[in-house]
Amino acid sequence: MRSRTTLGLLLTVSILATGLGSSSCASLSFDRDTQTSGTFRSSAIAVTVLGWDLPKRAVDIARDNASDAGLVNMNVEDASVLPHLGWFDWILDIFGIRFATVRGTWGYDGKQ
Repeated sequence: MRSRTTLGLLLTVSILATGLGSSSCASLSFDRDTQTSGTFRSSAIAVTVLGWDLPKRAVDIARDNASDAGLVNMNVEDASVLPHLGWFDWILDIFGIRFATVRGTWGYDGKQ
């Protein structure tokens, strides 16, 4: 009887995580330094359940959002994913929520 309860709980958590993952959050902001250049910051959230990132890896969502803006000469200077547990990241692969941020520059500033 106890194993059915555990299985039911795992199934419920998986369904909830799938729902959360399919409605992941992302944001994108641009700051203009000159008429043709500036900086950008893109962030995203993704849920991981049993090694599956839903809807996909948070850093990939953040990069895709920045790329979809269609600005010329985009250069990623920094990308970070939190939490980062090093060797113990496998714990977050069982069930976890990850936050990613990508920062960089875009455009031509007139400097060679």
